[in-house]
Amino acid sequence: MIEVTGLTKDYGPRRAIDRLNFNAHKGEILGFLGPNGAGKTTTMRILAGYMPPTSGTAQIGGFDLIKNSIDIRRMTGYLPETVPLYNDMTVFDYLKYMADLRHMKNGDDQVEEAILKVDMKDRAHGYIGNLSKGMRQRVGLAQAILHNPEVLILDEPTIGLDPGQIIEVRKLIRDIGKTKTILLSTHILSEAQQICNRVLIINKGRIVVEDEPEKLQMRISGSHNILLRVSGSVDALIPFINKLKGITEINKHGDNTLEIKVSPSVDARPEIARAAIKNGFDLLELRASNISLEEIFLQLTHDDSMLASADRVNNAVEEE
Repeated sequence: MIEVTGLTKDYGPRRAIDRLNFNAHKGEILGFLGPNGAGKTTTMRILAGYMPPTSGTAQIGGFDLIKNSIDIRRMTGYLPETVPLYNDMTVFDYLKYMADLRHMKNGDDQVEEAILKVDMKDRAHGYIGNLSKGMRQRVGLAQAILHNPEVLILDEPTIGLDPGQIIEVRKLIRDIGKTKTILLSTHILSEAQQICNRVLIINKGRIVVEDEPEKLQMRISGSHNILLRVSGSVDALIPFINKLKGITEINKHGDNTLEIKVSPSVDARPEIARAAIKNGFDLLELRASNISLEEIFLQLTHDDSMLASADRVNNAVEEE
């Protein structure tokens, strides 16, 4: 549904994004991650038709970003990081105004449906200027989904929401993402881990890695980790676990806990459990303990070798 090739944007001498190549499909939520100034918002503004690229191409739903800008805007919903709202309008009137701008038939019905989806029925006739930041964010999300778009571009959709609202908005995004294409930027890495099918990490205007969250963990660590906690000292248990298939490293944490690194292709949990019980230990805890997305993010965005790798990929694409 979204196809991006060689997308580049220059602001004078400064290059904000540099030859980006990625895609997102129907029924997929693609997380767009990166530190401040990495180029996330610039990319999303270009895809939403807010500004043109310096070079490169992008297609949304088969339409060209430059040649078919109006068609793309009809099928795209965009929630910017800072939502432009009219403080002297009520929530309903603002959304009705946006529906009229889009020449939507049955605008009132679709406004009411959007209000229900973002759980603002009791605020529908209140003035936007009196709303909290979180509530204003909900109005912006309602505007983005108002016309039932095939593609949603969401820049920090849960910013400013309280914990309960965050849970509700994440659920809404997951539900919408089952049948739509969603490109979502966030600084909340656990959020991407919870709701995104794939994550794309951008740094200094270039993509450094793109994969499923779970596969990223495997690629970075080269293994998966198992946390084992038993009754008593684990010193006598270590030699027996070392003999098991796929065990690459064992680290002791405290007197009764082990972190065991295992080859990616091996599920060693049954054998580890049997070894503990056979040798007289009560099994208190046995669970996967992988590297977090936060650790992956920090490692990738502070590793210049990843940028060099991104350059090689971009150059290879251009040569094709």
